[in-house]
Formats: sequence, C-alpha cells, structure tokens
Amino acid sequence: MRIVVLVSGTGSNLQAVIDAVASGELENVEIAAVGADKHGTYGVERSAAAGIETFVVNFKDYADRGDWNHALTEKCLSYAPDYVVSSGFMRIVGEEFINAFDGTYINTHPALLPSFPGAHGVRDALAYGVKVTGCTVHIADAGVDTGPILRQEAVAIEDTDTEESLHERIKVVERRLLIATLADLAQGN
Repeated sequence: MRIVVLVSGTGSNLQAVIDAVASGELENVEIAAVGADKHGTYGVERSAAAGIETFVVNFKDYADRGDWNHALTEKCLSYAPDYVVSSGFMRIVGEEFINAFDGTYINTHPALLPSFPGAHGVRDALAYGVKVTGCTVHIADAGVDTGPILRQEAVAIEDTDTEESLHERIKVVERRLLIATLADLAQGN
C-alpha cells in the first residue's frame, strides 16, 4: 500500500510511521513521499533523513487557495498513492483534492470527533471543561474534521493539564491509532 503523508510541522506522527515501516510493524506499507504546505518543516527534514522523497507545495506561492489546492492535488496524484495521510497538516484542502482522494484521505485529530473540530481541539476541550478528550483517525471529507471515523481512543484530562501536556499525551495515543489504522488498511480491512 502506497501512502503520501502531508505535514505542516515537526512530523512526530510521521516519525512513528517511518519507524513502523522500517521495523516491519507496518508490513506492505510504502511511504511514497512526504509533502508540506510550507518550507522549513521538520517533518520534511525527518523524511529526507530517512531517504523518503519529499515535496513542498508552499501555500504562499499561489495567488489563491484554488491554485494551491490544484497544485497539491496534482503533486499527490503523481505518486499514485492508495491513501493520503494528513498528519498534522494544518491546511484545509479543497473540493478538487477531496474528490481526487475520495474515501482515501485519512486525517488524525486530537479530540474525540465530532466534539472539538478545527485547529484547536485540545485547547477547546480544556476550555470547555470536559474530563475526557482523546483522538480520532477518520476519512476526511469536504467538512472540517468530518467524515467516517475509523478509530478513536479516550484520554483523561488531569487537573494539572496544560494544553501542551495534554496534547503530548494525546499524540502518544494518536501515533498508535494511526499505525493500527494503516496496518488494517494495508491488510484490506
């Protein structure tokens, strides 16, 4: 199973996938490429260090969102992936991208969707005062953090949690869920 992974930041979930592929934990999974929406992301550096092809479709290089979305769609299609994985990719993709990867665009989100969608799921959960949050792996559709849920797991919120401490605990679970999801998909489940 060929995947393209999209990142916007450090790529900590990506590193877990790279390690799982290298160790054989993720059998029959090939990371065809890793792409970013801006230059200088550590996720791209991680990938290059692992010998994985990388690309950047810099949002700021395009006159409008539609042009950027078209370029991202074409670049991802050029790798003929079975799945595209949004792993900390902080841009909302457009209709052309969603249509090109209909049912094969996987997203990770640091909350138990449909609760707390959007870029600040961890902060929003803390602000709301819930006692449990978590993470979700789902098939992304045209909405913001919507689409069929593949896996979820709860993470308790501790009284001493900050946004950073809670997000780190969620990321640990998120990595495990993403790898388990990719393993299932690679086996045809």
